[in-house]
Amino acid sequence: MRIIRTEAHPRAAIAGNPSDGYGGKTIAFTFRDFAARVILYEWHEMEIVLSENDRCRFPSLDGLVEDVHLHGYYGGLRLVKASIKRFADYLRENGISTDAGSFSIRYGSDIPRQVGLAGSSAIVTATFRALCEFHGVVIAKERLPSIILATEREELGIAAGLQDRVAQVYGGLVYMDFAPEHFARMGHGLYEPLPVECLRNIYVAYRTNLSKVSGAIHGNLRARYDAGEPEVIRTIGEIADVAAAAREALLAGRQDELRRLVDRNVDLRAALYDIGPGNRELVEAARAAGASANMAGSGGCIVGCYDDEAMFDRLRAHLERIGSRVLSPRIG
Repeated sequence: MRIIRTEAHPRAAIAGNPSDGYGGKTIAFTFRDFAARVILYEWHEMEIVLSENDRCRFPSLDGLVEDVHLHGYYGGLRLVKASIKRFADYLRENGISTDAGSFSIRYGSDIPRQVGLAGSSAIVTATFRALCEFHGVVIAKERLPSIILATEREELGIAAGLQDRVAQVYGGLVYMDFAPEHFARMGHGLYEPLPVECLRNIYVAYRTNLSKVSGAIHGNLRARYDAGEPEVIRTIGEIADVAAAAREALLAGRQDELRRLVDRNVDLRAALYDIGPGNRELVEAARAAGASANMAGSGGCIVGCYDDEAMFDRLRAHLERIGSRVLSPRIG
């Protein structure tokens, strides 16, 4: 029996976030410390095997409540189911027929949930990879992120942008330009993989007790942007410019400039909306240790640069003191 195993990794946005949803530019990387994993094999009927995070049996009422606090009301089942449905739509719309037959699919993820590391899109990405391999279908790399995004937006009503899906499809370190003219000309954004060696002395830190759903955070910002609020439009443009400047700094090896741009990004973001006292505490703790810090996603996680191992040890001490986990990510 042929067994297909695929995975996708968490994403951390180092510059440009959240301009990706507004025709801006971002830089993000994936790292291999966690993964969403899918196993698929031929079966006599269509079967989705529930992950342990989608369990419906609990030891007590308190156990159920604790599970909701940790994982929310939605697990991976709806993501996998929506991915399969959207993949079937893609086959039909493109006149693709296969004789691959039915299959059983299992999924799981150890990516920290709802801390802005793109755990949901990782499950969708890993599922699409497995489905494509099983059916012998090739979807162009530059187009797959848009299909993944449509799966989440149109099938599940998840408010999201392209950045996470591009980073997870390409892997490693990626510069992304979402200017409308690129979509008008090519049908997708401009996506440029960068050498991962450009990223030196990078850390990621997260707190699960700050988890939030990104759509709830960005909803008001979208309304203000669509209303043409000048300050919002100007600030979003400045955040996009930060990503473009960070690309140049990375390629030129200007680490001090990159650190300054990372800090600039989060300050501009905080000018758009309240990032919350918990997230601000994360940023300030990192800065107190001498490191730079930016929001890695929607909330609960930061990313930034440090100088040397002594600073990293100081950074870890500061952040662990406020209940954070700190890691030097394995980028790739």
